[in-house]
Amino acid sequence: MKRKVGIGIALGVGGVLALIFLVEGNSQGSREPLITHVRKGDFRVPVHTTGELQAKRSVEIRGPEAMQNRTLRIREVKILDMVEEGTVVDSGDYVARLDKTEALSELKDIEDDLAKRKSDYIKTKLDTAMQLKKLRNQLIDLEYSLEEHKIKVKQSQYEPPATQRQAGIELERARRELRQARDNYQLEIEQAKAEMNEVSINLAKQQRRKRKMEEVLKEFTIRAPRDGMVIYKKDWNGQKRTTGSTISPWDLTVATLPDLTSLISKTYVNEIDISKVETGQPVKIGVDAFPGEQYPGKVTDVANIGQELRSTGAKVFEVLITLNETDSILRPSMTTSNEIITGSYRDVMYLPLEAVHSKDSIHYVYTTNPGKKQVIVGASNENHVIIRKGLRENQQVYLSVPEDAQEMEIIPVKESPV
Repeated sequence: MKRKVGIGIALGVGGVLALIFLVEGNSQGSREPLITHVRKGDFRVPVHTTGELQAKRSVEIRGPEAMQNRTLRIREVKILDMVEEGTVVDSGDYVARLDKTEALSELKDIEDDLAKRKSDYIKTKLDTAMQLKKLRNQLIDLEYSLEEHKIKVKQSQYEPPATQRQAGIELERARRELRQARDNYQLEIEQAKAEMNEVSINLAKQQRRKRKMEEVLKEFTIRAPRDGMVIYKKDWNGQKRTTGSTISPWDLTVATLPDLTSLISKTYVNEIDISKVETGQPVKIGVDAFPGEQYPGKVTDVANIGQELRSTGAKVFEVLITLNETDSILRPSMTTSNEIITGSYRDVMYLPLEAVHSKDSIHYVYTTNPGKKQVIVGASNENHVIIRKGLRENQQVYLSVPEDAQEMEIIPVKESPV
């Protein structure tokens, strides 16, 4: 048998099973080729995917925001306890409890450093006071010395000129030493202020760290920021964040409170079918948990870049489907079966895929009369392909290759007159 029409989609499971059934039934009776006929009607080209319900909008339940303060140096915190997923909570209700071990260790280090900085502050304050007191005493001594030299100058007016000159020089030296001592004293005051300011800042900084850490520890009991249903957050590897998981300053989310009035189905389309999928296309959404229910939706986002599906290595593209209506029974994380209608045609003729063959890019069928005919095909789905030219409605076509097929010549499609 020649190669089937190369339209990029495999035979539908239903069509294959029907063909096997017919062939087996025929093998037990007549050996006549199987026959179908050209049908006319509405034709859809769906892409079927499996997805997962998610809330379009949600509020995050987060750990202490102060953990993002780099001065606290908290790397990871384990979740010790959390309410069950799906629990309905009111604003302020208990949600989770975090492990305080690392935070308490950090608090102990902060307290030890704070004690050291308090000691440094007291020491610097005492040293500064003693140094300034020493300098003040020196100033007093220099002032007394200056007064003594003034007296000597007065007394030397009755002495020889050399003695007077010597007394004047000593007086000037005493004045200069006093001026220098006063200038040094002012510099020492400024330096003492700077040193005290530095140790005061370091002490205050460490005191703030201690207060901040104590506030953080109070927030290790996580409560709901508003009313809603608790849904566990998924990590990058697809695992849900629950008891025993960890949060970090870079990702403080413990769980989420989804807005159940706006749901989407997050799904992935393989690289073969993604060219057919566009935003705005209608979708029929089934939920595995409720087989009898079906919800309308539409494609709202199609990823431009593919990704490799874990465990299979297949290339897929993320597609988001928004549900057009809500239902109180729907919950995030439920599995969905999505039928994306990538094409819809009204009043067209079509045949089963197995009835159409191809050779050198020419498509043809075997008809009961007059034989091997060329056809022009259009879009296809899992089971059927549109026949644009070459056949008429209800015309009979062989599903299997006739015994005399090798002797038949392809009858080309008649071109329409211009």
